[in-house]
Amino acid sequence: MTDQQLATARTVFASDLLRGRRALITGGGSGIGYATAWLYARLGATVIVCGRKDDKLRKAVDALQAYGLDAQHRVLDIREPQMIATVMDDVFSHGGLDILVNNAGGQFPQLAIDFSENGWKSVINNNLNGTWFMMQAAAQRWRDSGTPGNIINMVVVVDDSMHGVAHTCAARAGVIAVSGKTAVEWAPYNIRVNCVAPGVTDSEGMKVYPEAARKTFHLANPMHRACSIWDIAQACGYLASDASSFITGEVLHLDGGSRQWGDLWTCPKP
Repeated sequence: MTDQQLATARTVFASDLLRGRRALITGGGSGIGYATAWLYARLGATVIVCGRKDDKLRKAVDALQAYGLDAQHRVLDIREPQMIATVMDDVFSHGGLDILVNNAGGQFPQLAIDFSENGWKSVINNNLNGTWFMMQAAAQRWRDSGTPGNIINMVVVVDDSMHGVAHTCAARAGVIAVSGKTAVEWAPYNIRVNCVAPGVTDSEGMKVYPEAARKTFHLANPMHRACSIWDIAQACGYLASDASSFITGEVLHLDGGSRQWGDLWTCPKP
């Protein structure tokens, strides 16, 4: 989606839904994270987009600000706990934080038998460890400040309908598990933890998959279409709002029914 499309895409949410709230979005410079930043900012939130590339983040913030939206950026590598601590301390000391969207991550298609040691570690470190480091850092500061918090973790559909990315399925299953456990442990601190699990999505991240596979991805769900980044952003909008105030420890699937029907291979089927 173009900036113009993100700025004008229809939404059912009221324009002041997130007025006065502050949201930090990892991987916020492109794709799902960028769409979520647009929606949150359009709904009145101050958005803080994070990622490893300063130029990419500046471009995203400039686009948001050009439409009169409240956006900032922080350079952040979610694999580095000390960098996370520095950014979190800065954010919490300059206005606080209400919503954390853990969107950053990545994977590549490959049969599991061929994973290299570094390939496995890279995906686990990004998708599981990085998400956990962010969750814990935010939760500790919400606890210590006595303020409520809301964590939304981006995962994937980890059941039998997704093959060829066993490493990310393992990592995201870990995120789902720790989200459920922390939802219970952190409820006394008024911290909610939920996950959003997109299926096949029409986003920049799909470019890592072979073209032949991408052409048939939409056939792996009964709706016969891909999820859009705006679909996912709106799911994040719901979980960020008071409409979901009694929801924690849940996984919201946006998969077009692929868990019920479908056989998705992200790489050639053996």
